[in-house]
Amino acid sequence: MNSAIKSVSNNLMMLRLLAILVLTIMSLSPGQAQSESATGLEGVITIGPVHPGPAREGVADSAALANFTFAVANEKGPVTSFTTDAEGRFRVSLAPGHYTISQNSKDRIRRCGPFDVDVVSGKMTTVEWECDTGMR
Repeated sequence: MNSAIKSVSNNLMMLRLLAILVLTIMSLSPGQAQSESATGLEGVITIGPVHPGPAREGVADSAALANFTFAVANEKGPVTSFTTDAEGRFRVSLAPGHYTISQNSKDRIRRCGPFDVDVVSGKMTTVEWECDTGMR
């Protein structure tokens, strides 16, 4: 009888550990509700053309605008800024509303924005913007 009680006790302890492990894993995983409630702006910014002359088959006309800083403003003024990553991608949390995205880097590109965008509540607004090098 004593060994039966120990066996049941061990089984209960294993079930508790398994439950704790499952709950821990679930809390570390990004949930669907989290991504649905995110509000802001995300996307990629490229620059092109990156070589002179006509477009060539098999040769990219544009490249990622890497490590470039942009300012975010609304009708009340500056809100925040963001910097693109090495692939020209960015993600910034914003309240719903209308925004203007402008260059904020020391190195300016003549034909790059400003870009206007509307951010909707509960979703990440996705954009793809291209800046023009002026190269022909």
